[in-house]
Amino acid sequence: MKEYLLATDFDQTLSFNDSGHVLSELLGIPNFEDRIAGLAEIHLVQQGAELAYLLLHDPEYRRVRQRDLVAVGKRIRLKKNIPLLFSLLQDLSGHRFAFYVISAAPEEVIQSALEGIVPPDRIFGTRFRYDPANGEITSIERVAAGYGKVVVLEELRRGLPIGRDQVVYIGDGSSDIHVMLHVNRLDGLTIAVSENRYLTPIARRTVLSDNALSVLVPILEEIVGWEPLAIRAFFERHGLVLQEWDKIRTDTLTIRETAGVGPDDR
Repeated sequence: MKEYLLATDFDQTLSFNDSGHVLSELLGIPNFEDRIAGLAEIHLVQQGAELAYLLLHDPEYRRVRQRDLVAVGKRIRLKKNIPLLFSLLQDLSGHRFAFYVISAAPEEVIQSALEGIVPPDRIFGTRFRYDPANGEITSIERVAAGYGKVVVLEELRRGLPIGRDQVVYIGDGSSDIHVMLHVNRLDGLTIAVSENRYLTPIARRTVLSDNALSVLVPILEEIVGWEPLAIRAFFERHGLVLQEWDKIRTDTLTIRETAGVGPDDR
């Protein structure tokens, strides 16, 4: 059995929802996108850590308590077949993947959303300290965003009996750029699950689907070494059909005229 480390983001990677959106809707707080965009423009915090900053400093978000974060997790809409994904990763033709979640989302949100699917000790999110008297958030113990994801990944990697190239990371947004560059340097496998313009050029593979099992396709191809026919048969054995599997690479171009080009030169 060859051992691997598989780490994945949470918001919009294992789920369809952003934790901040769901929390804002739950509490009736408006303009979440505008607040996040403002923080991103001034680069006050690492990308992905904006919600953590709001929870600690924004007057309207200061009323959030731990029970609110747990309630948000129950409202998160997860991608299909996460339990089956977690199960299949225990043995893929002699390859076992230790599955971890590394995300800037509050740890309570992720644990609540994945309760009964992923053990809490496999989840590394933003961790807060709370006032024991009134439950208010007093400080941040850790934010797994930006380079913080690299730190968590390296702590996990050093604790497992795996080589440098036996790492898989799955992400969807700009906050995953640091960790994907790091995994690429280790000769591991990076998988993007969105068309983020900054992420897809970095990720070795990009997979777009509403089903969590979709990430098995590049894993089975790149690591296990299966051909498409064997991959289709594998999905069929588990009662699933790869109905649409299009391998497309898209070039996005912006073409402008240069200065000094006249009609006769066109």
